[in-house]
Amino acid sequence: MRKLLLAASAVFAALAGPVCAQEAFVGVFGHDVTFIGDALGVGAAGKEDGMDIMLGVRSQRWERAAWLGKPKFYAMVSGNTSGDTSFVSGGLAWPIDFGEEDGFYFQPALGLAYQDGYSKLPDFREPGLTPAELQRRIDLREERVEFGSKILFQPELTLGYRFNDKIAAELSWVHLSHGQILASGKNEGLDDVGVRLVYSF
Repeated sequence: MRKLLLAASAVFAALAGPVCAQEAFVGVFGHDVTFIGDALGVGAAGKEDGMDIMLGVRSQRWERAAWLGKPKFYAMVSGNTSGDTSFVSGGLAWPIDFGEEDGFYFQPALGLAYQDGYSKLPDFREPGLTPAELQRRIDLREERVEFGSKILFQPELTLGYRFNDKIAAELSWVHLSHGQILASGKNEGLDDVGVRLVYSF
């Protein structure tokens, strides 16, 4: 967890300067939910517990990158309340307003995440294990996600509503997976769904 917090601090420092930072957010998310992934066909393990507390920042739009849709940079850290998988991530987000600037908006995003859970679970078939260690490893397969990689893709879909030029609320789905691109083999994935409160500077 310490390495995760240090990584998050470095990413936040890069975005949180007065020139770059435009908004900050805090959110509460259901951890390792299955209903969204099942509907989208990307799946989730549905093994881990607790809630996730997410903190993050987003930059102003990258106006020079018209060829890329003028995205915002974002960085966030997600901490699990049950001691299961937490992660830090950063990437690009594309807010799309529905008419007026105040009101509803849609915001797809794509980034990379570093997770502090299990890339590979310990092998319960290893010879010489004590009964207690054997049971611990078997239990882990029922309780923890096996991601297949420490570095993962972090796509996100968000529906937001701006109440005014300072405050917005968001409903968001966040997915973690290596997509058989960043790694191969086991790829259980994880879905978070929750709400965020956003404050614009």
